[in-house]
Amino acid sequence: MSKQIASSLLKDEKPNALETSELFSDEDKDDIVNRLTNESEIASRLHLKTNIDSKADWNKIQSNIAVPKKTYYWQYAAAAIFIGFCTTLYVIKNSSLNNNVNESVIVNNQIVPGNSKAILTLETGEELELVEDVKFIAENVQSDGENIIYNNVSVSEVNSEKIAYNFLTIPRGGQFQITLSDGTHVWLNSDSKLKYPIQFIEGETRVVELLYGEAYFDVSSSTLHKGSRFEVINKAQSVEVLGTEFNIKAYSNETTIYTTLVEGKVKVRSQEKTKNLVPNQQSKLNTETDVIHINQIDVYNEIAWKDGVFSFDDKSLKEIMIVLSRWYDIDVNFEDKSLETERFVGVLKKNYSIEKILAIFQKANIINGFEINNKSVIIK
Repeated sequence: MSKQIASSLLKDEKPNALETSELFSDEDKDDIVNRLTNESEIASRLHLKTNIDSKADWNKIQSNIAVPKKTYYWQYAAAAIFIGFCTTLYVIKNSSLNNNVNESVIVNNQIVPGNSKAILTLETGEELELVEDVKFIAENVQSDGENIIYNNVSVSEVNSEKIAYNFLTIPRGGQFQITLSDGTHVWLNSDSKLKYPIQFIEGETRVVELLYGEAYFDVSSSTLHKGSRFEVINKAQSVEVLGTEFNIKAYSNETTIYTTLVEGKVKVRSQEKTKNLVPNQQSKLNTETDVIHINQIDVYNEIAWKDGVFSFDDKSLKEIMIVLSRWYDIDVNFEDKSLETERFVGVLKKNYSIEKILAIFQKANIINGFEINNKSVIIK
């Protein structure tokens, strides 16, 4: 919940997640919004933050704290998470209030945030560039520069030999959406590639292949397609659904495939292993050992990317920079390798400049400084 609130405030939107929460009273909700947006409150908290020795203070707290009753654990956890995200939000929205940071070097900044762009490869092998604000129209398909939409046409099994496949490739620094001919909507993240039929065979399982990368699927229900299932094949696994929303992260340079279920039910299959997921669960498949683990998670952190924000919940700086390197199409090197394990909790806009994001990390004392030279970033 705290991440959604932070995300809304970052985008200057009404924090609906806070308004609908039963954790706080109406008076508390008004006070929270005021404290998050009032400049004097922010300045005061930032001043306090700069004088905190977190490790020393935490040791003192641990030595004196009485363990609360088990029934109240969730309240302490919720409060801690909320405070963590609010603190991050103070830094993000008001970074100019604290200038006590080391000087960073920018030689020639050629880095820009990603945007909507993709390469559409037709059955003939012809490649078409899809870019933001440029329209494309052809038989049974059209694009507005952000989403490519296929007309709702299905074919009978007798005409299945006429089925043609297209590929949609999203480069580093890009994103795109696609509406398949059955009405299934797919968000594709940077450095991803999807193979799919232009039309599906009526009554047969609808199959697409995520060749690599990350995609969020909002699947058209099987009840609208004579009970036909929907299946996503990728790497060493397949995901079978009837109609649901889920996220798959399967980058070619990573050995773990993450499948996160938001709504409905899915069946994850790898070789002889099959696991069923329920909402708010994530499967982690190790492609080297073929071992699948199931974890209960906060799905918001996994799917926030499609809504224009990064949501990092105690992620290492190394993991974060891998995500940012795809979106900003940059090379990242750590001058101080020990910084790779530094942790960060926060929500960041995807349209922030890389310089602003690095400055946020610096002001939060996660890094000492940084250097930008063309498309290369050095973390100090």
